[in-house]
Amino acid sequence: MDLKFTAEEEAFRAEVLDFLRVSLPDDIAEKARTGKRLTRGDMAQWHGILNSKGWLANHWPKEYGGPGWSAVQKFIFENECAIAGAPRIVPFGVNMLGPVLIKYGSEAQKRHWLPRILDGSDWWCQGYSEPGAGSDLASVRTTAVRAIENGQEYYLVNGQKTWTTLAHYANMIFCLVRTSQDARKQEGISFLLIDMNTPGVEVRPIITLDGEHEVNEVFFTDVRVPAANLVGEENRGWTYAKYLLTYERTNIAGVGFSVAALGRLKAAASKLQSNGRALIDDPLFAARLARVEIDLENMKTTNLRVLAAVAGGGAPGAESSMLKIRGTEIRQEISSLMRRAMGPYAQQFIGDDNDGETSTAAAQYFNNRKLSIFGGSNEIQKNIIAKMMLGL
Repeated sequence: MDLKFTAEEEAFRAEVLDFLRVSLPDDIAEKARTGKRLTRGDMAQWHGILNSKGWLANHWPKEYGGPGWSAVQKFIFENECAIAGAPRIVPFGVNMLGPVLIKYGSEAQKRHWLPRILDGSDWWCQGYSEPGAGSDLASVRTTAVRAIENGQEYYLVNGQKTWTTLAHYANMIFCLVRTSQDARKQEGISFLLIDMNTPGVEVRPIITLDGEHEVNEVFFTDVRVPAANLVGEENRGWTYAKYLLTYERTNIAGVGFSVAALGRLKAAASKLQSNGRALIDDPLFAARLARVEIDLENMKTTNLRVLAAVAGGGAPGAESSMLKIRGTEIRQEISSLMRRAMGPYAQQFIGDDNDGETSTAAAQYFNNRKLSIFGGSNEIQKNIIAKMMLGL
């Protein structure tokens, strides 16, 4: 693969930079750069700006509202967005459910749900993990029993989901539910779309180590879901879940965000002092910094290869697990180095220009510990790679 951008790709990058200069709100960029918590309004505003430009669902086919970008254009866009301080798009509708509906959904489901994802009418969250069924999703116990009443078919859902990110903002949730107790574990799961405003749905907050409310528990008690909200075939949800997870794991890699974070780390280390010299000149710190930068450059290449495969009509396979492992390890290492660099000032970090801009390096470090767990723990990803590539 030629890693040099063509003249057309450089022109596209210039277009992206112009768009970000004009359209990215300064207050949102400041929050994203300094690790402050974005509000629901912040996330919805950026979602709407990108949708108005036609750049929101940049990996969707053009006929469904995507921009028709190449893999390299998508890479350029995400890189420049991260460096500029653009927030990460809430992934559940655009990056996760959208591709599943495009590949496996009925035409009626595509016509109804895809436009609502794009225009923000629906805010989706993900109902996969359960107590006792995290990385081992085949063990989900939330049940959906099919029934008919007054000529209307529906599923009666009972169970619990956990670690549900931003469920307190969502009005819809896509869930893995058990529709058969007799089949092999993976063969008795279905993929169901559930309205969060349905009677019997309860959301309870989970406060994480950094003191934030980002994730939740979701309880279902006799929740009635129209049978039309079943995606694909009953008891085939495991296939759809695996397809979705390849997109989630690729996105978790966060190449652009690592590039931006590395730049901030270098800037901070150039100013901070260690034994009378800049921290970046300390041999031990510099060695760790060089190692993570090399790893990041290698991951960029792998990311481009995976995006190229997707653009060619395929779905990322073992490569998505590789990206998930290395991407999360790199992001954790960068946040660890920043915390070490800040020392006692990590909890209240003064920005580069000393203009009162603050960030909490320690809070970001603690929050990033989850990266190697969610989306399927890194240990599980290693098992997937072994099975897919080594036949073990």
